[in-house]
Amino acid sequence: MNVGIFRGGRAGEVAVIGLGKSGSAAATLLARDGHRVYASDAGTGDAALRSAAELQRAGVAVDTGRHDLERIARAALVVASPGVAPAAPPLAAARAAGVPVVGELEIALHYLPGLRYIAVTGTNGKTTTTALVGHLLRALGHRVIDAGNIGTPLAAVVLAEARPDWVSLEMSSFQLHDTPSVRPTVGVLTNLSPDHLDRYDDVTAYFADKARLFANAHAGSHWVVNADDAAAMRMTEGVAGTRHTFSTAAAPAAAAAARYDRAENALVLGEHRLIGRDEFPLIGDHNVANALAAVLAVTVATQRGSDQAARDALAGALRSFRALTHRLEPAGTYGGVEWINDSKATNVSSTLVAVEGMTRPFVLLLGGRHKGEPYTALAEPFRRFGRQVLAYGEAAERIERDLGPLIPVERLSGSFDEVIARARALARPGDAVLLSPACSSYDMFNNYEERGAAFKRLAAAAA
Repeated sequence: MNVGIFRGGRAGEVAVIGLGKSGSAAATLLARDGHRVYASDAGTGDAALRSAAELQRAGVAVDTGRHDLERIARAALVVASPGVAPAAPPLAAARAAGVPVVGELEIALHYLPGLRYIAVTGTNGKTTTTALVGHLLRALGHRVIDAGNIGTPLAAVVLAEARPDWVSLEMSSFQLHDTPSVRPTVGVLTNLSPDHLDRYDDVTAYFADKARLFANAHAGSHWVVNADDAAAMRMTEGVAGTRHTFSTAAAPAAAAAARYDRAENALVLGEHRLIGRDEFPLIGDHNVANALAAVLAVTVATQRGSDQAARDALAGALRSFRALTHRLEPAGTYGGVEWINDSKATNVSSTLVAVEGMTRPFVLLLGGRHKGEPYTALAEPFRRFGRQVLAYGEAAERIERDLGPLIPVERLSGSFDEVIARARALARPGDAVLLSPACSSYDMFNNYEERGAAFKRLAAAAA
């Protein structure tokens, strides 16, 4: 089915930039629909080569290790993978030639008219909230796929034979930048704080991409927003539709539709107690906020908030939910030391949440590729239980400069294996080793998943 994705009357080849999961899925979908597709990736690693071989079998013209800028400039449409910065040469060439640039989500949404989806964005908590939304919808008996930035491209949903009842869709700022038709059944904004300042000129530009979630707001829109986050509340002030808020504050806003009642130590939806805090297995107030956001989004979307049977099902689903891989994930206890994998914490505010949640002495592994934020905000909460910061990777010098005058920091210049060995030497029985890097992984690893897997493997290897 050709859905008329070409704008301005242009016809011709579609260029897909980036051969990661989303780019490969978009190229496959477009080729299956009969479009001529050219795909390219600057990388030459095994993953890029495997994707290239698969796409060539599907009839896609592919370049690895280079982008044919002249060919891209002649395209009818360019599809950008979220990891490709807007200033990258292939996208700059497309814009200079007047070629429309969209993302994989935009392509997929055109092929999914009438899709019911809950879109989740924010600086932190997106992935956990997205997974919770899917988990809760399934508890209510719906067929659901968790897609987008959580790992499954939305284009893969189009390629699948069976269509879901709902999609729980995680949207990063990069994806929102290139998805002009986003119009969710319910949109969720978890929180806002500076991030990706290695890609954005300033926090205003980053927030502007987050605000694209509301670009097509209308009177019937529904938005779930963190009442405790002043920036999120400002962003959604006056947006068309209905705003539903959640709160974990000690004195939550009276209008909060979902809240953490600290006096009762319970998660509350409207006037109804859902579960006790001790029944929800994830640590930290931030995860309570994620749970409240997800419950509120699901009950607004399904209009089942007043249904006791539905609330019982949702309560049971909250009890059964488990921490996601690489997000404050218990990685084992060896020699009396607990190892915690928070590799997905790729910005300072996410690491701040992890550090604030620690309740025992710990060694913090901090480092990777710097993303533009100062690390000084970590110093005060670290002092409560922190024993030592190990600064590693490309950001080590900056981390030492920011935190060294404030808290104990040891700068390491060796491999990740040596970082883990040093952490093991420093940690004492009863301590924890926390990998919460506040940086991207791209100096040593292909992605945060690979970094987290290495952490777990090395932690267990010396047991």
